[in-house]
Amino acid sequence: MKPAATFLLLCLACHAHAQTISVADFGVRANSFADAVEGVKQAIAACKVQPGAALVFPKGRYDFYPDSAEKREYYISNTSSETECPSKVKTIGLLFEDMKNLTIEGNGSRFVLHGKMISWAFIRCENVLLQNIAVDFERPTISELAFAEVSPSRVVVNVHPDSKYDLIDGKLCFYGEKWTMRSTFSILTDSVEGTALYSSFDPLREGRATELSPNRLSVEGSFGGTNYKVGKTLTIRDPDRDHVGALVSNSVNVRLKNIDMHFMHGLGIVSQFSENLAYTRVSVSPSRGRTIASFADGMHFSGCRGHILVDSCRFKGLHDDPMNVHGTYLRITAQPSPQTVVVRFMHSQTYGFQAFYERDAVAFIHAPSLQLRGMAVVKNVRRISEREMLLELSAPLPSGVGVSDCIENLTWTPSLTVRNCRFEMTNTRGLLVTTPRKVVIEDNHFYRTGMYAIQISGDAGSWYESGAVRDVTIRRNIFEECGYNRGWRDSYAIAVNPEVHELVEGRYVHRNIRILNNVFKLLDGLALKAKSVDGLTFKGNAVGRSAWTPPLRSASDPSENPAGPFLLESCKNVEILNNSSE
Repeated sequence: MKPAATFLLLCLACHAHAQTISVADFGVRANSFADAVEGVKQAIAACKVQPGAALVFPKGRYDFYPDSAEKREYYISNTSSETECPSKVKTIGLLFEDMKNLTIEGNGSRFVLHGKMISWAFIRCENVLLQNIAVDFERPTISELAFAEVSPSRVVVNVHPDSKYDLIDGKLCFYGEKWTMRSTFSILTDSVEGTALYSSFDPLREGRATELSPNRLSVEGSFGGTNYKVGKTLTIRDPDRDHVGALVSNSVNVRLKNIDMHFMHGLGIVSQFSENLAYTRVSVSPSRGRTIASFADGMHFSGCRGHILVDSCRFKGLHDDPMNVHGTYLRITAQPSPQTVVVRFMHSQTYGFQAFYERDAVAFIHAPSLQLRGMAVVKNVRRISEREMLLELSAPLPSGVGVSDCIENLTWTPSLTVRNCRFEMTNTRGLLVTTPRKVVIEDNHFYRTGMYAIQISGDAGSWYESGAVRDVTIRRNIFEECGYNRGWRDSYAIAVNPEVHELVEGRYVHRNIRILNNVFKLLDGLALKAKSVDGLTFKGNAVGRSAWTPPLRSASDPSENPAGPFLLESCKNVEILNNSSE
């Protein structure tokens, strides 16, 4: 072989070797139960200087402890207030910052987190792929106990082995790795029926507990007014969202593939101010016999742009919505000059992040009516505090815009495709979406969501989640027995319900919503309610009633809803045709 050819082959071999970086080369051993954090940090650092590298985990279990994990201050949408969580310093198991063209290959490995942590985070990254991993916690921050016996004065419960507890002066106390619960929020789950109902831990906490055997307790107290039942599981957590399950922030072209999130502490997978995201075969579902996989949402998208694809994902066992896609309204609190405004984050749990950038297009919204009052372009942004910022605009404010109006960032709004997914066993909604760009929701199965399967809302007075939809197609989905946590008059499968306090004649919040060729298996005959929509089509759907009796229904509830399957208010250009009854 010629020397030049030999040199070329050696170069190619070295290049190929340089592109694959194994955590094993940094002393990280699968199934060792040792802390993998330090070695994995070194492996990530090696990848950072080699764009295009693949970070490889040989198949096995890897444990991540918080002691030496990276710490960063993050302000994350929809998480916690200044009172609930004064410090925004988060602990991250695997942190990827300012990285490009990276593949993280898990080979089916299981990442086990300890304490309270963000499992993994992509911060200012571009072109990254995370695939073939499962994430769980050694001690999930949700405790679970199943009822074996229930009477008005005594219950016997089996505590899940993953839920550590102690009996202190006869009182049941749950704890974890360097944490305990300050207050509690509880959901009662039924794995057989696939339901999740609001409940309370207070009767158990106030009762007197004795241990019959390891993980089996007898509790004496007052249980007559509870919804405790034999075979059901009470799931208990602290309500504060001091971390999130995973974080994608200020990143571009992030892909998740074949990911199992068996537990997430705090809010779920949060993606904020990121562009072009594709999440395929991501499962948020419990493991090891537990019933809950997520402390709150499954996937939360706030202020993103480009296209979001969620394909072939599963959401089962959550304490809040499986998916939420929205922007954020900020309120105008002052106008120092014709071209400047001071704007403020209004919801207690959303603040601190940069919501506007130079050259962003913005819309001015009248808060009570959610009507557009004008548009502008941001020229300069100056942070005043965690809550407020000063925006300089390229032109004076439009006529009529002033203090108490809201401002929405139109540049950071995504198009969205959600397809081939399954939503089940959550006490709240299935999918929330408010974005003005094209939305397609197709070929999904919404099974026994506690509230609406799909909600299109928007508000400038409570959560301040923007914005108005302009092009939504909902087709070929199955809506099965959704809304059991709503009253019988409000168990609609789909709700378009913007929080409008002043309706404006001839003007509408949402537009162009098409609901086509779906199958509805309804609890109370309620398919759709809609308010303030211009252009609403309900066509080619099969609408039937279910014989299932939800847990909250009683014999005194009416068997028919006098309002019929549709409840429409202040809507225009409505077509309801070619639907069939099953």
